[in-house]
Amino acid sequence: VQLQASGGGLVQPGGSLRLSCKVSEIVFDVGTMGWFRQAPGKQRELVASITEGGSTEYGDSVKGRFTISRDNPKSTVSLQMNNLKPEDTAVYYCNAAIRDTIVTRGFRDYWGQGTQVTVSS
Repeated sequence: VQLQASGGGLVQPGGSLRLSCKVSEIVFDVGTMGWFRQAPGKQRELVASITEGGSTEYGDSVKGRFTISRDNPKSTVSLQMNNLKPEDTAVYYCNAAIRDTIVTRGFRDYWGQGTQVTVSS
């Protein structure tokens, strides 16, 4: 099982980008999905997460600008990023708690490969 992330790139301040992430194969259950980011010299931090039921959580620095959503039948999670700022520049990682099969005990954390977001004029 892999997480396949897409989106990202270079955008000017005030611009928008959309990140998407898909579970690579059919699994028994996908729990909380989310996005984290890591800027050079900084620790990885939560950007946003969404539970299977749709409850969301956002990092303080992105509240009101970013929106996370998911499509449960397609096992995808998206992050709409608006009004981007230079401080949003980082590598963004998709994360998901996945229970692979019906016989698997509990959920395991999976990470995508990371996608670069650069906000610069």
